[in-house]
Amino acid sequence: MRVLAKLGGTLLDEAGSRKRLAGEIATLAARPGLELVVVHGGGKQMTRFLSERGVESRFVNGLRVSSPEVIDAVLKVFAGTVNHGLVASLVEAGAAAVGLSGIDAALTEAVQLDPQLGAVGRPVRTNPGLLEVLTGNGYLPVVACVAGDRQGNIYNVNADQMAAACAGGFRADRLVFLTDVEGVLNAKKELVGEISRAESCQLIATGVATGGMQAKLEAAHSALDAGVGAVCIAPGSQPGVLARLIDGGAAGTRLVP
Repeated sequence: MRVLAKLGGTLLDEAGSRKRLAGEIATLAARPGLELVVVHGGGKQMTRFLSERGVESRFVNGLRVSSPEVIDAVLKVFAGTVNHGLVASLVEAGAAAVGLSGIDAALTEAVQLDPQLGAVGRPVRTNPGLLEVLTGNGYLPVVACVAGDRQGNIYNVNADQMAAACAGGFRADRLVFLTDVEGVLNAKKELVGEISRAESCQLIATGVATGGMQAKLEAAHSALDAGVGAVCIAPGSQPGVLARLIDGGAAGTRLVP
């Protein structure tokens, strides 16, 4: 089974949460027959890094406007501090973790999403060869949400979109978004255990699912379109949730085609 787990930056910001997740992921990565890839964000850490340097974060439709100064910070924070902090925790837990970004070996190629956003990228292709070589030899790839193109450009990519692109290219059987909420909520703020594409589109259209949840639902649609077997949005703060979902249990919200 091939599984891609996307970790929200909030879950990685606190050392205790990062260490717990690393232990659970390392245990899963050691399972025979399970090929696991991790993709992570780090928006909270990025905003703090920029603020400490007097740089105001500007957002358009939930996406961070990415000037050359911001892209420099993206490399330092996403591909640097956050990525290697997580890798170090995974290695401590016993996993043979390898830190990557989409730039490495053209793992994920992107194009500019919108000129007004600067160097914000939309993933257009994931070349899974590197992931397959690593997982096939017992390594655990840990991918930061940074992508590039064949002309040497570097792009800041929404972590949910990055996860969906990697999951599609890797032909994952399951994509799990581990987030800081319990799952998809309906208009009554009740958890929805299973939701169809049409129902999730309705939540977006009516303004029930906005911001980060809208981004996850749209990324989930992309992943399903790319052939990913199943997509789940689940609470990463809940111990053992990833193992439970991999074993066929219920948690959070499952998106069905």
